[in-house]
Amino acid sequence: MKFCLACLLCLLLAPVWAVDLRDGDVVLYRHALAPGGGDPPGLKLGDCGTQRNLSDAGRDQARRLGEALRQRLGGLRVGAVWASPWCRTLDTARLAFPGLPVKEQPAFGSFFGQMEREAGQLRDATALLAGWRGPGVLVVVTHQVTITGLSGIHPASGEGVALRWVDGRAEVLGQLAAPAP
Repeated sequence: MKFCLACLLCLLLAPVWAVDLRDGDVVLYRHALAPGGGDPPGLKLGDCGTQRNLSDAGRDQARRLGEALRQRLGGLRVGAVWASPWCRTLDTARLAFPGLPVKEQPAFGSFFGQMEREAGQLRDATALLAGWRGPGVLVVVTHQVTITGLSGIHPASGEGVALRWVDGRAEVLGQLAAPAP
């Protein structure tokens, strides 16, 4: 019995590149490296000077993240890129997927420190994700609290979680490790 549970755990935590991604699947990425936690007091969306932003290492990580996903997708393409309206998520998305339009989606914003917003925001985010049908894979760059709320997985900066909608609910396909430096 212990062996079967261990096998199940391995399958649940299998890296996404071992999973057959297809049109309509979703990869949620936590933004790349941005030193600190949360945001400073006085945060204003649209004013990056009031937010926690990507470091030089984070900008490099974001570029490598996009390249790693494109290589793993093979012939499948990134169909759309969505991001939370925070500067660090928008910057991650734009650096990772240059040439693709990045659509700001407030439902994927951070509710860190504002947990009263969690249920409504996750409901809105789930509705958006459930409506995605492709073509291609949808990439969403968001925050740890949002990914954890949607998948139960606590990703590090630059890590991804792949999802597929089956019978109206999200199925976690696996995790995509942050690209190595």
